[in-house]
Amino acid sequence: MAPKEQAHSGESLRQKDARRTFLWKALGSMATQGAHPVYSGLTLRYHGQGVDEEAFTPVAYAVPILMEVKIMAELKRTSLYPVYKDEAKLVPFGGWELPVQFSGIKREHEAVREKAGLFDVSHMGEIEVKGPDAFSLLQRLTTNDLTKVVPGQAQYTAMCYPDGGTVDDLLVYRKGETSFLLVVNAANIAKDGEWIEKHVTGEVEVTDISEKTSQLALQGPLAQSVLQKLTETDLNAIKLFRFVEDVELTGVHGLVSRTGYTGEDGFEIYLPAEDASVLWNKILQAGEDVGVIPCGLGARDTLRFEARLALYGNELSASVSPIEAGIGFAVKPDKGDFIGREVLARQKEEGAPRKLVGLEMTGRGIPRSHYSVYRGEEEIGVVTSGTQSPTLQKNVGLALIKSELAELGQELEVEIRGKRVAAKIVPTPFYKRSQ
Repeated sequence: MAPKEQAHSGESLRQKDARRTFLWKALGSMATQGAHPVYSGLTLRYHGQGVDEEAFTPVAYAVPILMEVKIMAELKRTSLYPVYKDEAKLVPFGGWELPVQFSGIKREHEAVREKAGLFDVSHMGEIEVKGPDAFSLLQRLTTNDLTKVVPGQAQYTAMCYPDGGTVDDLLVYRKGETSFLLVVNAANIAKDGEWIEKHVTGEVEVTDISEKTSQLALQGPLAQSVLQKLTETDLNAIKLFRFVEDVELTGVHGLVSRTGYTGEDGFEIYLPAEDASVLWNKILQAGEDVGVIPCGLGARDTLRFEARLALYGNELSASVSPIEAGIGFAVKPDKGDFIGREVLARQKEEGAPRKLVGLEMTGRGIPRSHYSVYRGEEEIGVVTSGTQSPTLQKNVGLALIKSELAELGQELEVEIRGKRVAAKIVPTPFYKRSQ
C-alpha cells in the first residue's frame, strides 16, 4: 500500500519536498549500505509518500540490528517482483521494495560497461499531459525550451520553485503537438503531479499512469544488438533522445527510447505492467550468450555517478538549483518566462553561490553522501555522492561547495567518521565512453 504523508499545518510543497527527500534518502542509504538504525524506544513508521519524521530519531547505527525496528506499512513492488524476489537482494527505496543487486554491484557495473545489463526501473513515474494548452503549461513549468522538441523526441529538463530550488528533474517525451509524457522520479510522483495540477490553466488533462506502466532499461555497448533480436523495428534509426511508439517486441508492444542513465548506450522500454515479466525474460534469454545480466539499483547508482549524472535527493533537491548541480545546459532563460527564471538567469550570468565538483581522495577513506567538506578550518560544502569507482578503482565523490573555492587541483578535506581526510578537486565526469 502507498505510504501516506503526515499532515503538517502550514507546510508548503517546497518544505514537504525537502523533508520527504531527506527521510527517504536516509532510509534507502542505510538499507543499501547494510546498516540498521538503532532507536531509543521509537518506532520507524511509513505514512504514505513519506515517513513520520517525529518518530525517525536514530541515535546510532549498528550491524546487525540491535533493537527491533517495526515497519508499519508495506512497500510498493513493481510487476517484476515475482520474477526476481528469490534471486535479488531487495531494499527500500523511495517507498518501493527494489533490487539493489543480483550477482554483485561490481559485476553488474562491469557488465554494463563492457556488455549490457537489464534494469527494472518501473518505480519511475509516468505522467501524461495532454490538451490544447499542454505545451504552454509545460513551457512555463520546465526550465528547458520545449520549442526545440519535435514529436518523437525527448528532452531532459527540470521543474523549479520560484527561488530556483528544484522540484524534480525529468524527461519530457513529445508524443504529438498537444500530447506529452513526463517521466519523473519515483519518490516525487505525487508531489510532481500536485505541482503540475496546481499550475494548470486552460484546457489540459493531467493523468498519472505510473501504476499501469512498467519501464525496463537495457544499457551497455551490446544493448542494440541484443534488443534487435526481438523486433523488426530498426533500432539504429532511434537516435539519442528519440523514441518510437508501439514497437513490437516478440508479441508485446511498447514505447522504445534512447536516453540512458548509465553513461552507456542503451534503450528504455515503456510497456503495460502486465507484459513486463514476459519481456524481461525474453531480453535475458536473447542476451544470455553474450553475457547480459540483470542489474540492480546499486550498479545503476555507481554507473550514473561515474558519468556525473545527477540524482534527485543527492545532487538536486528543493534547496539546490539546477545551475548549482551542474545541469545548467537544461536551463534556458532566453526562452521566456518560467517558474524560477529570475533566480536561474542571474545564477547563469553571475555564477551560483555553490558549485558541484569532483573529488578524489588522496587520503584513505570513501566520501559518502552528507559528509562535510573543509578547506582548513572552514566548512565549505557537503558530499552529495561518493563511492569507490569500479571503473577507476579510486575513492571519488561529488561535492557541492562554495563556488569561489571550486578550482581544479584545490586541496580539501572530507570529514569521515569524525576524522579529516585529504582530497583534491578533479575533473568530471569520472567516466566517459568512447564513441
